[in-house]
Amino acid sequence: MDNCPRDNGAAGCAASIDSRSAPRFTLLLRTAKLVADGREFLCILRDASATGIKLRIFHPVPPHRLLQLELGSGERHAIEQVWTTHDHAGFRFCEEIAVAKLIDDAAGAFPKRQLRLRISLPATIHSGGETCPISFCDISQQGARIACDKRLMMNELVRIETRFLPPIYAKVRWRREPQYGLVFEHPFRLDELARISAPLQLADPEDLADCSPRADIRPSEASR
Repeated sequence: MDNCPRDNGAAGCAASIDSRSAPRFTLLLRTAKLVADGREFLCILRDASATGIKLRIFHPVPPHRLLQLELGSGERHAIEQVWTTHDHAGFRFCEEIAVAKLIDDAAGAFPKRQLRLRISLPATIHSGGETCPISFCDISQQGARIACDKRLMMNELVRIETRFLPPIYAKVRWRREPQYGLVFEHPFRLDELARISAPLQLADPEDLADCSPRADIRPSEASR
């Protein structure tokens, strides 16, 4: 998959990428998504050139046949993994890109929109003294889109529980029944959401079907 020197391991691959003639740009804390065969994982862009990129990752790169980088603008680029350490990984672009466009987070179809992870996760919602099943459609650090058969009121404060997340308190910001947009009372940190969501993306759907909260998971433990 790569042309990097294999006897030097990750360090050799990193040196091979960094020694290319393409100028590199430090991006610092630009958030992005790794998309592995349609499954989405949060990451941070650290530096990039027209031919390659280094990412801060929060878990091992998942097994994949097709790997893409999705920017905050919604634009996607096919990439190949070259090297990895415990918290960083290097990739090459399958086709040379316009790096100036990659740096400009105001470009694209969804400029400056917070990254959302598409996720299918059953849960229960507590609303108006009632409890009913819902399903997450996507989630970000600050909110989520859910599908719910119960009619929720605008600005209503609700509580959501699953086996896999700490209890979430949120307010209803918009509704297009049966879908609703929620804003969390306590947003997730980027690293927290990345580590919580990764196993959900890799899990068997049958393992996610039971949405009843687990008594042995406390919020502090679930968010590690």
